[in-house]
Amino acid sequence: MDFLDIRIIDIVDIVLVAFLLYYVYKLVKGTVAINIFVGIVIIYGIWRLTELLEMELLSKILGGFLGVGMFALIVVFQQEIRRFLLMLGSTNFNARRRFFSKFRELNNDTGTNRVVTSIMNATMKMGSTNTGALIVLKRNNSLDFVKNSGDTMSAGVNTPIIESIFFKNSPLHDGAIIIEEGVITATRVILPVSNDRKIPLRFGLRHRAALGISEKTDAVCIVVSEENGQISYLKDGDFVLYENLEELTQLITKDLS
Repeated sequence: MDFLDIRIIDIVDIVLVAFLLYYVYKLVKGTVAINIFVGIVIIYGIWRLTELLEMELLSKILGGFLGVGMFALIVVFQQEIRRFLLMLGSTNFNARRRFFSKFRELNNDTGTNRVVTSIMNATMKMGSTNTGALIVLKRNNSLDFVKNSGDTMSAGVNTPIIESIFFKNSPLHDGAIIIEEGVITATRVILPVSNDRKIPLRFGLRHRAALGISEKTDAVCIVVSEENGQISYLKDGDFVLYENLEELTQLITKDLS
């Protein structure tokens, strides 16, 4: 009856594995990788079954396949692994920041609301005139690797400045702007373009660039379409759906808080 001798550490082990599998599933859900993930789980289950039934030949073949296949999995799941590590690191960072900076919470919320309001006013005005725009909002991960591709700037966020940057005859309207802690720190930034083939053809390079930076970092992006003036919100390498601009404002405020 040794199998009934369950220690507390065994329960903790099971819970941690369950959380790990949940987060892995959350990352690959809705992507092509989910089919690969399910296939790996099935092969692993068959391998453990063959070991239990002492089917040595099949067990060795499956065990060798899983051992060598780990290197291939790193290549196949490189985007998902990057996003998992970013999510893990960002979660810990946020927890520490909330713990040590709680006394500044009210001021931070006020500043965030002001910044988001200015951005939303600008995007609504640009959307009404079909003025294309790409705004990247930094959260925890550094954006220095893309900021170097653009022009350095240091200007407070307000509606007229954002509109003037993306004005069609402005020399700064090409590329993205980066906003960090309520300050526009770079303009004309060139972002990495996503190679995801699931993106509908109606979305152009602005949307692909927004997806690209949101895949590689935890930054969030706002895109105003030059074709129809539609405002898109992108996060974690995907489009975030919203019903109205009020809900979008709440989503952005929550993500930046």
